[in-house]
Amino acid sequence: MKPRPVPTVLRYAALILLAVVFLLPFWVILRNAFSTSPWITAAQWHWLPNAVGLGNLTELLDNSGVPIVRSLINSAVVSVVQTVATVIISALAGYGLAIDNKISKVLLAITLATLMVPAAVTFVPTFVMVSSLGWISSLRGLIIPGMFSALATFLFRQYFLSFPRELEEAAYLDGAGYWRTFWRIVLPNSYGICAAVGTLIFIGSWNAFLWPLLIGQDPAYRTIQLALSQFLTSQRVDYPQLFTGAVVAIVPVLLVFLFLQRYLIQGVERSGID
Repeated sequence: MKPRPVPTVLRYAALILLAVVFLLPFWVILRNAFSTSPWITAAQWHWLPNAVGLGNLTELLDNSGVPIVRSLINSAVVSVVQTVATVIISALAGYGLAIDNKISKVLLAITLATLMVPAAVTFVPTFVMVSSLGWISSLRGLIIPGMFSALATFLFRQYFLSFPRELEEAAYLDGAGYWRTFWRIVLPNSYGICAAVGTLIFIGSWNAFLWPLLIGQDPAYRTIQLALSQFLTSQRVDYPQLFTGAVVAIVPVLLVFLFLQRYLIQGVERSGID
């Protein structure tokens, strides 16, 4: 006997329950962003905020001790430049590793081996190199060390393995080499994987904390994550400012995700050809 399908009502009920569980932390952040500190720390829990308005946001923007706008600009510059550079470099490396020869296999093995090394292990030597170049408290020090990603390279390489060879062979017959074929044929038909990898790189760069903490010693080069940490001190925690800043920091990432979410699926499922 065939098993009975799960009723549609039960499936939708399960999805709604999971959605509520997923969105609950975001509601807590939003609720605290529009509440006062006594309301947030009260012994009795309140589902609704008690200071609906722009008071906390205005206070956050006027806080001279924590330049939140400057930190947002720094995060935006670092994340956008690092994402674009990482996608281009990783796509070039992935396309080269997709070529079937002995050298590409050796380089692929080395690239995969770097994925097994924890990022914290490379922080000290990378910091020494950045310091010797005089890039401490600079955008170069924040951006350039993170412009290569072994994971992004591997994802591009796996994607290019399934790229239609007919298109590449047609380009070769027209006299195009690997370089021209990549820029004229392969990359224009790989927007899905570029958007998918770019989204992951952007979110990771925007949420980075430890590396900006080491490099952004000058307050003028602090990112939004470092700015939020300034509301957490050993003496006190400014909950309204912290959660209001968290909402401000989440908005750019949320917009990027909502705009590119369809490419996340296309980058995995499709071969790059519409």
